[in-house]
Amino acid sequence: MKSNRTGRFLMAAALLAGAGVAGAADKNDAAKFQSDAALIQSVRHAIVMYPRYSIFDEIDFQVQNGAVRLQGVVTQPFKKSDLDKIVRNVAGANQVQDDIRVLPLSPNDERLRRIVARAIYADPTMTTYAIQPLKPIHIIVENGHVTLDGVVATDFDKQIAGTRAASAGMSFGPIVNNLQVEKPAKKS
Repeated sequence: MKSNRTGRFLMAAALLAGAGVAGAADKNDAAKFQSDAALIQSVRHAIVMYPRYSIFDEIDFQVQNGAVRLQGVVTQPFKKSDLDKIVRNVAGANQVQDDIRVLPLSPNDERLRRIVARAIYADPTMTTYAIQPLKPIHIIVENGHVTLDGVVATDFDKQIAGTRAASAGMSFGPIVNNLQVEKPAKKS
């Protein structure tokens, strides 16, 4: 009778231990083979949570079968290496290709960035964008050439941002307005 109880106890213990090992293996496999949709969210979160990511940087990425390709521009060389390290540590990213470019380190470009940002975000019609913690309009300045990237709500906001950027002066050429519109105007 006693050996029967001991046998059942050992059998139950073995089953529980096996279930625990199998459960741990499933969690590790799930982290390794995270779906691309979940990986996109994780990579996006990691990038926007980087404390030095600013309105003067623009990072895009693509995810395919766990491989992440980083693209875009940053204002400082350390940001490129930091973002590469951060994305490599995201669960599910099994390969990272870093195609981020570092913009030239120029005091004139730095001054132009600040002037254009002030012109756009100080405009009263752009207050809804200025108060957001993650500013949706990114200002890229390379050798005096200004490009606006990001997302705005309406065509009118896109025009206002472009006009304010152009009125800031000091740009070497026309402002490239690549802002995307969430709610494009309907054609009549």
